[in-house]
Amino acid sequence: MSKILVFGHQNPDTDAIASSYAFAYLAREAYQLETEAVALGTPNEETAFALDYFGVKAPRVVASAKAEGVDTVILTDHNEFQQSISDIAELTIYGVVDHHRVGNFETANPLYMRLEPVGSASSIVYRMFKESDIAVPKEMAGLLLSGLISDTLLLKSPTTHISDHKVAEELAAIAGVSLEEYGMAMLKAGTNLASKTEAQLIDIDAKTFELNGNAVRVAQVNTVDIAEVLTRQAAIEEAILEAMAKEGYSDFVLMITDIVNSNSEILALGANMDKIEKAFDFVLENNHAFLAGAVSRKKQVVPQLTESFGL
Repeated sequence: MSKILVFGHQNPDTDAIASSYAFAYLAREAYQLETEAVALGTPNEETAFALDYFGVKAPRVVASAKAEGVDTVILTDHNEFQQSISDIAELTIYGVVDHHRVGNFETANPLYMRLEPVGSASSIVYRMFKESDIAVPKEMAGLLLSGLISDTLLLKSPTTHISDHKVAEELAAIAGVSLEEYGMAMLKAGTNLASKTEAQLIDIDAKTFELNGNAVRVAQVNTVDIAEVLTRQAAIEEAILEAMAKEGYSDFVLMITDIVNSNSEILALGANMDKIEKAFDFVLENNHAFLAGAVSRKKQVVPQLTESFGL
């Protein structure tokens, strides 16, 4: 079999980079596949911190598999086509390792598919290492730990599975770091938003969801000061409107998440504000509203929007 590209979703977060990097290694070692981990975007500051900390070079960025002479791929941390590589519909999907809902996913042939409702794709990949009796290199353990920390906000998110705590402890031991100290340092590295333009800010961690015929963009930024981000509201809204016009989004929902106090402010624009208000049982004032206890897009935002848009 020729080379297989392994990658996470567009606008890759730490879990997308870590899970693809580690699974590509596991596939070579355990399954004798010729794999290469690549990325569908430049790593964000949080991910760059983790890569630098553990001395790992960032995967190269690709836009098309066909342009690379590759027709077979493995997806990690996603399965929905609109979140994947540009020519995904033309490719053979060899396998998927993911922890999200399954949406608009269909293949012509059987495939290897591992989906679990856990805190991160990195958690799944680590357990696959153990099942295959393959040792996890120190730097790889550090990346997988980083992916888990990122997606669960240091095990505080409601997406955290009971098994993730043991996974985190074991990975921290292999990586030789303090879970709490390293985890908070990494998360804070991703909250430096001052250097980002508004267009960059709304695209740091953003995914598009097809909800009852509507293309809804849901983005999230982490911060230690929600009020500071909201001082840029006018410019952020201008960037959102430009993105909506360019990409054809019907609605844009931005989660501004306080990683210290575990709350979010929702800033929303679009054609279906009534559905967004109904989803969260709040009233948008000046296009935004407070959502207490919300830190997870996957569990506390997307399911609620899906239900509301489906009505």
